[in-house]
Amino acid sequence: MPLKRMPAAALTGLLCATIVGAAPPFTTKARAADNSVAYSADGADIANPERGFYHYPGNCDSHDFDRDRLLSFRRKEHISLVMCMFYLTPYKHSPISDAALKQFQQQADVVRSAGLKMVVRFAYTADMGGDDATSDRILAHIDQLAPVLRANADIIHVLQAGFIGAWGEWYYTQNFGNLGQISPADWANRKAILDKLLTVLPADRMLQVRTMAYKQTLYDPDPVSDTEAYSGTIAARLGHHNDCFLAAADDMGTFRNPNAEYPYLEADTRYVAMGGETCAKNSPRTDCPTAVQELIQFHYNFLNEDYHPDVLASWSSGGCIDTIRRSLGYRFTLVSGSYPDTAARGGILPISFTVRNDGWSAPANPRDAALVLRNTDTGINYLRFLTADPRRWAPGTTTTATETVSLNGLAAGTYDLLLDLPDPGARLAGRPEYSIHLANEGLWEPSTGYNKLRHRVTIN
Repeated sequence: MPLKRMPAAALTGLLCATIVGAAPPFTTKARAADNSVAYSADGADIANPERGFYHYPGNCDSHDFDRDRLLSFRRKEHISLVMCMFYLTPYKHSPISDAALKQFQQQADVVRSAGLKMVVRFAYTADMGGDDATSDRILAHIDQLAPVLRANADIIHVLQAGFIGAWGEWYYTQNFGNLGQISPADWANRKAILDKLLTVLPADRMLQVRTMAYKQTLYDPDPVSDTEAYSGTIAARLGHHNDCFLAAADDMGTFRNPNAEYPYLEADTRYVAMGGETCAKNSPRTDCPTAVQELIQFHYNFLNEDYHPDVLASWSSGGCIDTIRRSLGYRFTLVSGSYPDTAARGGILPISFTVRNDGWSAPANPRDAALVLRNTDTGINYLRFLTADPRRWAPGTTTTATETVSLNGLAAGTYDLLLDLPDPGARLAGRPEYSIHLANEGLWEPSTGYNKLRHRVTIN
């Protein structure tokens, strides 16, 4: 088993979101008598935050991220994620040095500067001998890492459990039950690591475990329900990463009992983050038909662009690589909207818009939604945050959001309407790289990260 804000001003209205089933793509733009607007879909690959293929430029503890290279990932390859695999090998029997902690912060600073996010994992060894640290040492290290993890949580897309065993994948280990022979004491020590990490992370961030067995054994055998999703409970915060996707009938031990675990993982990943990498070519299982089927089924959010090259090459030759690039994670397409032509100063503006998620998952982390009113004379933007939660825009469905927006504080005049889906982090909210680019023709405004709604309202 070689497991190898912007401040929310003028929060108003109630959201009436209904799932009405997938709608066909719109190919024309039209304005009807009821003030509705139809939008055209765009099939291009898009760089959007917290989704897609990621790059692994080298071990994060020893290979400095290069800002220009990270920028090229986003601009030329539409990749917004990098893997920060940070080895703590010199510190198995001692505290983490200040230099190592500064190294992690330096890497985070470069990622932030380049407008990307990280998938983060810590480990002590890349050898199947499993020469890792003891439970007490790991817990102490997590305490040391807590300040830098919290300080950079906004650019950490997801933290993987790590620490235990070879590559931090929890299987080959000298201290926690080697080769899957896990005693009650080993289970308790493993749980202590997860509990500590969940305490260190902000309550709205997710932690990924290597196999379903860890989440089901240590916490809850049932998948997260719709009512529990995004609630901050442990089950709602524990996702999954499969680092041998399709490499064997059981994905190199990832699945103990596929008949039972496939339905579980399908249900659980509707609401928690799923990602990973391939680790060996295993035709026909790694070929396009099965790959796409399971990427859809398990709501994959991200995959390693750099491993395994033979599998990725087969997806290129098999004709599915472009579909995978476009569809990993969320892909929001605006279908239509309805907006008034006029409104009273100091009153309310009733709006509705319909969005289809053509991706394979929903966003895992919190995501704001705001209506932007831009004064056509002054160019000043006024944001009104909405009650819509993009995490609830489920893959393969179409959602209509109906809202009432307060116009308090807006002078009489004419305003263009735009939609912003920004990162709620205070240091990221105003940066367009961290806002969601809708998969529509001609709506994206690169300088602001807003999406034009192609409607103008006059406030009298």
